[in-house]
Amino acid sequence: MNYENILISIENNTATITVNRPTKLNALNKDTITDLHKAFKTLAKNKEVAVIILTGSGEKAFVAGADIAEFSNFSIEKGTELAAEGHEKLFDFIENLKKPVIAAINGFALGGGLELAMACHFRVASENAKMGLPEVSLGLIPGYGGTQRLPQLVGKGRAMEMIMTAAMITAQDAYRIGLVNHVVPQEELLAFCNSIAHKIIKNSPFAIGKAIKAINANFKEGKNGFETEIKAFGKCFGTEDFKEGTTAFLEKRKANFTGK
Repeated sequence: MNYENILISIENNTATITVNRPTKLNALNKDTITDLHKAFKTLAKNKEVAVIILTGSGEKAFVAGADIAEFSNFSIEKGTELAAEGHEKLFDFIENLKKPVIAAINGFALGGGLELAMACHFRVASENAKMGLPEVSLGLIPGYGGTQRLPQLVGKGRAMEMIMTAAMITAQDAYRIGLVNHVVPQEELLAFCNSIAHKIIKNSPFAIGKAIKAINANFKEGKNGFETEIKAFGKCFGTEDFKEGTTAFLEKRKANFTGK
């Protein structure tokens, strides 16, 4: 499949998606959101892919926000539709994928860019990265999940301050408050993310998918995370991965998981 605004490579069961609009600092426009949706949907079905890394092209930006020119004249109805469609096609879609998605934040992650990173299952930043939700400086609020995911990650008070001040924070500050898991030199970012992916790939794909679902349930209204965990735990007992994992443990060998 051909994409206009993204690049995809697959190596060692890990897919890397690169948002490729360097002259626009990889800003998210409608076409890029559509490309990303198609790519994640395709990779979710690809049995050769166990982990997905999401990053931006160039050295300046992961995704420097939404493409403001695209929606500057929108009505209330159009604005509502923009947010709803983005949630469904991309941000919620990534969060609910059964395969782990790692955000490799290689530069600016602002507005919709930070919201995209927060939709991923966890984040690694390069030392030069800067993050923020500056929407209130445009007379808007975050519309792609920022008001929900940021407080989940950093707490209500810090999220309030970041959103109200529209301030950017450094990678080191993002690490300190729990927004990113690791900070590494830019030239080591993708290699570091691939090393984490390699550790993930050694484990059961079925179990990882169920773990993602159970963890997410804790943050969803009307869902009981404990009940989700209990059901998912039980389903694991009916899988080939469970039989292989326990047998390998008892036989003191490495497990060979199939995801079944």
